[in-house]
Amino acid sequence: MADHERNKEPLVEPSSSVNPEGHEHPGVWTYVVVGFALAILTGLEVAAIYIPPLAPVIVPILLVLTAAKFALVVMFYMHLKMDDRVFSWVFVAPGILAVFVVVALIMLFRVLPQWGG
Repeated sequence: MADHERNKEPLVEPSSSVNPEGHEHPGVWTYVVVGFALAILTGLEVAAIYIPPLAPVIVPILLVLTAAKFALVVMFYMHLKMDDRVFSWVFVAPGILAVFVVVALIMLFRVLPQWGG
């Protein structure tokens, strides 16, 4: 091997399991457990659709299960749980705004016209 090849520094530093703030990233088993939890939540969603007594409350049930899956994916696979809080708020704030807009539109076009007669 030539001298110029031996003295080259790597272009990218080897990744560490600890981020700059000192928080340790989860290990492989954490991701496996989260994956199993997501699979179980998905199974619950599919099963809930086929249970006739749940028909009146199926939408809230599915929304709660979907929100739980969304939170797990965002926290672990997108690493927001380990990142700075600013990134979490940059991600969460538009979601909160979107919920308020959707609720306002539902009120405007579905609820309020019924009150007007």
